[in-house]
Amino acid sequence: MMSPASSQRRWFVTGAAGFIGSHLVERLLTLGQLVTGIDNFSTGKRANLEAVQQQVSEDAWRLFSFVEHDIRDRNGLFEMFGSFKPDVVLHQAALGSVPRSIADPVASHESNVDGFVNMLEAARKAGTRRFVYASSSSVYGDIGDSPKVEGRVGELLSPYAATKRINEVYAQVFGRTYGLETVGLRYFNVFGPRQDPTGQYAAVIPRWLSAVSTRQPAVLYGDGSTSRDFCYVANVVQANILAATVDGGNSVINRVVNIACGSTTSLKALFELIRDEVARQKGIDVEMIPPPKQEPFRKGDVLHSKADISFARDALAYHPSHTLEEGIAEVVRVSLL
Repeated sequence: MMSPASSQRRWFVTGAAGFIGSHLVERLLTLGQLVTGIDNFSTGKRANLEAVQQQVSEDAWRLFSFVEHDIRDRNGLFEMFGSFKPDVVLHQAALGSVPRSIADPVASHESNVDGFVNMLEAARKAGTRRFVYASSSSVYGDIGDSPKVEGRVGELLSPYAATKRINEVYAQVFGRTYGLETVGLRYFNVFGPRQDPTGQYAAVIPRWLSAVSTRQPAVLYGDGSTSRDFCYVANVVQANILAATVDGGNSVINRVVNIACGSTTSLKALFELIRDEVARQKGIDVEMIPPPKQEPFRKGDVLHSKADISFARDALAYHPSHTLEEGIAEVVRVSLL
């Protein structure tokens, strides 16, 4: 994995003010890399960039430049890439959430597909060497396999899943046609600090952490048996940097790879883990925290999701630094500061 002593590269991070993007920016600046970030603030927050500035040194922060920009603006992207000429792109910008895509499939397509192709073309024209992008475990659809293996996908269950699968197809075509080195990272339920707990489409862990911390009933969709492979954000940062710096002859180039912990946890067990950790760190009795309020299962969600991460281990030397329990302990600690 890239060390602080590694040669300096030019990195372009989309969704830089977002949850995952801001963690990538922070890590790259800590490593002394030149970073340009963009975000249109549709879901990203200026506060995330302010948090990065507080975490890195003044010298590191001077290595960062930021432009408020929408990836749907093709000409603006071409101009930025032409002047900055990044060596590596870490593409995180997207309209996430399965329910959001079901409510507004056109908006998801415009950001996640049109914007994605704009990014590929900008990178190609600028001579970018490596394009690492965020895909999603949603591309596995209704396939019943457990764990999920990269080569087998099922019928897609949402417009969001369709946009991510289209991304993978386009990236591989650009690799074969133009020689752009691409790596797709299929994220499984990423969580960590800076993840927004508010809004209609907030993810389960920040929503539940917010509810439990204020002793409000969390909302549980389904009966609690639904299970996920939850992955702490530090693991995702590790995977992005490994994918960006691996040798060009590696088997992962122009392919997709699962990024997760390779384990599964039911929503019922997840709630108990969050409840117990909040109670422990706040020094309160677990009986003071109300049980979750059950609501119907959401359309488009899959019942069970667990990743096979053997390809990531073999091709990228990826080894998750945080288990679910360690990640929950850290995100609770940060939230209580």
